[in-house]
Order: sequence, then structure tokens, then C-alpha cells
Amino acid sequence: MSPRALKPLEPSATPPEQIRNFCIIAHIDHGKSTLADRMLQITGVVSDRDMRAQYLDRMDIERERGITIKSQAVRMPWSLRQAQGPEQTFALNMIDTPGHVDFTYEVSRSLAACEGAILLVDAAQGIEAQTLANLYLALENDLTIIPVLNKIDLPAADPDKYAAELAGLIGGDPADVLRVSGKTGMGVEDLLDLIVEKIPAPVGRADAPARAMIFDSVYDAYRGVVTYVRMIDGSLQPRERLQMMSTGATHEALEIGVSSPEPVPTKGLGVGEVGYLITGVKDVRQSKVGDTITTHRKPATDALPGYTDPKPMVFSGIYPIDGSDYAELREALDKLKLSDASLQYEPETSVALGFGFRCGFLGLLHLEIITERLSREFGLDLITTAPSVTYEVTTDTGDTVSVTNPSEYPDGRVASVSEPIVKVGILLPKDYVGTVMELCQSRRGTLLGMEYLSEDRVELRYHMPLGEIVFDFFDHLKSRTQGYASLDYEPAGQQTADLVKVDILLQGDKVDAFSSIVHREKAYAYGTLMAERLRKLIPRQQFEVPIQAAIGARIIARETIRAIRKDVLAKCYGGDITRKRKLLEKQKEGKKRMKMVGRVEVPQEAFIAALSGDVETKK
Repeated sequence: MSPRALKPLEPSATPPEQIRNFCIIAHIDHGKSTLADRMLQITGVVSDRDMRAQYLDRMDIERERGITIKSQAVRMPWSLRQAQGPEQTFALNMIDTPGHVDFTYEVSRSLAACEGAILLVDAAQGIEAQTLANLYLALENDLTIIPVLNKIDLPAADPDKYAAELAGLIGGDPADVLRVSGKTGMGVEDLLDLIVEKIPAPVGRADAPARAMIFDSVYDAYRGVVTYVRMIDGSLQPRERLQMMSTGATHEALEIGVSSPEPVPTKGLGVGEVGYLITGVKDVRQSKVGDTITTHRKPATDALPGYTDPKPMVFSGIYPIDGSDYAELREALDKLKLSDASLQYEPETSVALGFGFRCGFLGLLHLEIITERLSREFGLDLITTAPSVTYEVTTDTGDTVSVTNPSEYPDGRVASVSEPIVKVGILLPKDYVGTVMELCQSRRGTLLGMEYLSEDRVELRYHMPLGEIVFDFFDHLKSRTQGYASLDYEPAGQQTADLVKVDILLQGDKVDAFSSIVHREKAYAYGTLMAERLRKLIPRQQFEVPIQAAIGARIIARETIRAIRKDVLAKCYGGDITRKRKLLEKQKEGKKRMKMVGRVEVPQEAFIAALSGDVETKK
């Protein structure tokens, strides 16, 4: 704890000029959470006894994977040494943000609640793709950027090289790039001083009607919905009646406070403050992220500009293994939606899997995290179907259908199919340019440009179909570049492509869970892969079972599960051959009858294994 970490200012008494709101933006694994830990220690809001690594990462899954999934807001006191006169204490509101491309929506909401951002770069790795993406987001929000190099204590660190790279990117002098170590605490006090000096104070009207922006919310089993807000104008006090401007619903503020980093109740929130509200509301849909809160007694007329609703990039079906868990799954998704506003879902049914939900995610890691949270936090056993994207299908009659699930694909003649494309940015060492270009071209990518950020680091920009990168593109990229490449992507519209729906048939019946929309060139490879996989997974029946892959009425691949045959000749030893033939013919007739009335039951384990496997074609 630093001697300059003083007693926290009382929030309701803090003038706006003594408040600094900032967030930390960086690529995944560049030390954001470690730097936040050191700030908490130095400012004294967390004692050495209570300190633990990744203090702000509250979820077990965050701590196990070493990644931040949820933004966390925390208030810290800091006193600045004055040249003349007494020391002045400031209230620093910090938001620790995620670094992975799938959680960009969390970052965008955090940026809207701040006036400045610390751009954190690993001194051993340099700028990564997501660092650039978050930097552009911060510049769009007109935030003051403080460039910082972290991990300067590492033997592999090259601060001079990467300081020049950072200065060249945002303009300025390499000497102005601050060098810190989140692990040892070196340079962190200087960074806190710089935050106070460089980041502007929040601006707002204290005498105007209260307006507060909801930038996050979580569900607490005992207290209901906890809403995190940033005050823009006016003030809010406990026991005051609040009004949501989008719905007009009114609630009483049971508790108002700040996170420091544990919840601390206060006498209210004033202009520029970041804090939390508890209204006792249990309905998770009544606290929408991006909504404006005002007072019921003296309401504001104009709502604050909210956030744009995130567009899901990847769709997948989530089904409970036990059908009776459907209601619990709905309730669990409602609660997760509160803490993750980018999650979208709607009910759907599948012939094979029963009742479930079609969910929209921002990416593959987002899908993985949500399903893991559902199973951990709510104790649900789930099946997820293979991820897909949204296709626009135009039929011969001129009708256009949006298809998020292969089962929605129209049965009639199709005139054209358009798929979403994304603008991909890949940052990598120059030695791997050839192998990455080859990978991108094999995924139908179109090169937009190539730029050298420094002597040995290159940025490649491609247009690629989203459907080609949602499966295993990132894994292939990492393996081909020994883990050095980083990837970022953003939506770039639609393009027409030669896409077809491949159905998997078991004994002539379609199994909708295994259908997929793929490019015509890869249809045969997908069909043979799935047919072969199912042949190994489905147990043998009393009769022969054909597994077929088809495009429309045309069969493109086939595998056969051989029947279990009883040895009817076991009791025949010697004797006339006609007796043996008669027994075999009798068995054959029985198998034929069984095939006509028999149904193939696909066990749940086979579904899970087939859907969780890599369903992309291997190059």
C-alpha cells in the first residue's frame, strides 16, 4: 500500500473535477488483470491479507482459463503530489475489460462509461490484432489514450522496440510510452499520477434532472438484479423512486453504492460517478443494458444514446439431455442474459433432440463459455449442435428466407444463397506470411492488403466468409504460426456463394441435427466424414442400417452398419447342404421384415460425439 493511498472520498460529496473514469484495454494475456491487482494494492482498497491473483475475475472459469470474461468496475482513492499546497485526493473509477475478440461488446460498453483508456501492450509480444481493434473503438469514443508497456521485468522484453511501434501507431514520442510491471508494481504509481494528470474529469450538469446510463448488470440470488450505472447529469439518492426511460417502469432504490471493490453503500451518486443500484427487482428483463435511469419525481425528457444491439455471428442449438430440464434451461438463459447482454436465444424443437433453444453468440469462445457456465452454475447437462451462421436464401418464387439452422432451409428450388462475410485482420511475424496466406486462400479468403507495422511484424487484411472461420480456423492459424499470430474480425456484409444443404439420412430418414450448409466443393468431404463418423458411433442393430449423405434427392456418400447376425448354423454339424441353406434363407426373411418395421435409435453419446467433433473438412 502506498502512503498516498488515502481514505476514500465519500461518493455523494465528490466533486466531478476530482473524479477520473478510465478502463484498461489490451489483447488477451497482456496483463490487464495483474496490473489491476497492483493498482488495488497500491491504492489500499484491498489489503495484502485479502489479496489474491486476478482479484477482479470473480468466476471460477475466468480464474481457471486466465482470461477476463466480464468487465468489473472498481473505485480507488489516489492523492496527487502538488508542487504547492496540500495533496489533493482523487477518486479513480477503473473498469477492467476482457481482451478476446468475442467479448468486444463488453469493451464497447465500458468505453462509453469512461473518459480515458490505458492501452496496455506486452513488452515481450508487442501489438496484437485485438489491441488494434480496441484502440480504434476507444478513438471512436474520443477517449484520451495513455500508452503503456507491461511486463518489462521479463527477460524477453524489448521495451525500446515496442515503444517505437506504439508511438508510431498512435502518434507521439517513444519516450512518452510508460513502462510498468504489473507483477512487481514497478512504474504503477507513476501511471496513477498520469491518469489524474492526462484523463479529463467527467462533464455533466448537477442541477439537471438525473440521467444515469446502465452499462452492466448481474443477477444476485438474494438481492435480485444489481445494476451498474454511470451518472451523467443530476444525482440519485437511496429510497428515491427511479424510472426506466425505455419501459417507463418505476422502482424504489433500496441501496446505492460504489464497488471498492466490494459493494460499499453510500448516500447517493453525483455527476460523473460510477456505482451500483439495487431495486429488489427479480425480473431480469426489467434492467436492460444501455437504458437510461431517471427519477420518477423529476424525470428527464431525453434518454441517453444507448448501445447498438450486438449482432450474433454464430448460431448453435442448446438442448437439455433430460427433456424435463427445459424450464430450468429457460430460467438459466434468462439469468445469463442479464449479465451478458450479447446473448440471444429463442425456443426451437428438433425431431432428434426434442425441445431446446436456438442461441446466437458473438463467436466460438463465447459459445463455449456460455455452455460451460450453464452446466457449472445451473447444473444442467446439455447438447450443443454444430455452430452455423445466418444465410439469406432466395427461392425461385422470389421469396427470401433467413436461415440460422439447416432445418429452416427451404425445400423447393433455390435461386441463390448469400452468406455473411467478415473483414479479418491477422497480425503475425513476417516468417509465417506464406503459410497463413495459403490457409486463408483455402478458406475462400480475398486479400485486401498487407502492411508492415515494423521490420518483422505484418498485418494481413482479408475478406472471408464467416462460415469458414467459425469452426477451426483459429486453431489452424495458431498451429501454423507456432502461436504467434493473432486474429480480429468484424462484419462486412453479405456475398452470394455456391452453397448447398447436406442432409444425413439413417435408413432413409433425415436426422436434422446432423444437417449442414456447406460450399458445394466441400459437400462431398463433409458427407463422407459424417457418414464414416456415425458408422463408428451408432451401435449395430439386428438389421443392416444404411447411412447416407444427400444434397436434395442426390446421394453423395454412403456407409453401412452391418447387422448383428446370430449363428443359425451352429447346431448343424455335417449333413446335407440344403438344410443349412434353408436356415439361412429363413434368417434372411426375418431380417427383411425387421428392416421394414425397425427404427434406428441414435444414443445420446453418439449425438454428443458426432456434434462435438471437428465437422470441418480436413485440408
